Amino acid sequence: MVTLETPRLILRRWREEDVAPMAAVNADPEVMRWIRDGSVLDEQQTRRRVQAWESEWESEGFGLFAVEIRSTGELAGFTGLSVPNFLPEVLPAVEVGWRLGRAHWGQGLATEAAAAAVRFGFQERGLERIVSIAQVGNNASERIMTKLGMHPARETVNPSCDRRVRVFELASDQYAKAAR
Repeated sequence: MVTLETPRLILRRWREEDVAPMAAVNADPEVMRWIRDGSVLDEQQTRRRVQAWESEWESEGFGLFAVEIRSTGELAGFTGLSVPNFLPEVLPAVEVGWRLGRAHWGQGLATEAAAAAVRFGFQERGLERIVSIAQVGNNASERIMTKLGMHPARETVNPSCDRRVRVFELASDQYAKAAR
């Protein structure tokens, strides 16, 4: 069981009691605005997603972490690594992604969590390249990608929702150079 700790966060595997607070995050239209077609998810859909995220841990050796606030134990959302099967043209690839509830926006938590996930991917899982994908217009996510040291690689259309996306990437040698 992989657990990562940052100054303010614990990144850990999912528990049953995480489903309801993650469903609340997924039910917020403002949170979901830039996710696929912008549709919100209910608790049953969230439960299926959490199960899929846990399955990816078993099959790939990485996955999406539940992000817990150290000081309160509150679930803030997720961050971590996944295979972006929804965008076949970038495969093979591993994507770093995040989704936090609005109460946790604007505090640098997504950047802190994603940086730990990127470090895990390169240092613990030996990945050669990590991508991140954001819909065009999602400037907040693009700022996080830039803070992670990523650079734009291409612009394309997500075939699952027909929205334009930008793909950012970071190679392991670029990461190692910046980490020194």
